[in-house]
Amino acid sequence: MVVRNTVPVTDAVFRQVYDSPAALPGRHRWLTPDEDVRRIEDLLGMEKHTIGAPLWVSGDRMTCPGCRRRISWLDIVSSALKSVHSPAMVAEVILGEQKYVNTEAPRAIAGLSCFRCGTRIDFLRSFKCHNWAYARPAIMKVIARMERAGGG
Repeated sequence: MVVRNTVPVTDAVFRQVYDSPAALPGRHRWLTPDEDVRRIEDLLGMEKHTIGAPLWVSGDRMTCPGCRRRISWLDIVSSALKSVHSPAMVAEVILGEQKYVNTEAPRAIAGLSCFRCGTRIDFLRSFKCHNWAYARPAIMKVIARMERAGGG
């Protein structure tokens, strides 16, 4: 039985496993473009420029086979919101102090589809965020604003 999970880890474990983008599995490693980060903020109901940390992705391909759009955290977030996670939980992962490691590597991350065309994405291997380790009160303010705006 294969357990697929993203688990919270200590800072020390995070640094050992994922601190360098070069450590990400897959043939390619790339950053989510700024326009996709702004769309993520829209999806989550966040104010513009709330997310400032780099959002890394890695995999064996960089583009969607259906529409040729470069895959990014936008695809990960939109897929997560459709199936398993609330906007508040996603915001905590991106902005929070707790670090997370995805333990599905080297397999492809399950359940992803292209934000633009809906094509199944089965070649992403990992994702990470060098978050700004927001203070807990600051995260709660962001989430409260998201909820008031209908995104949480």
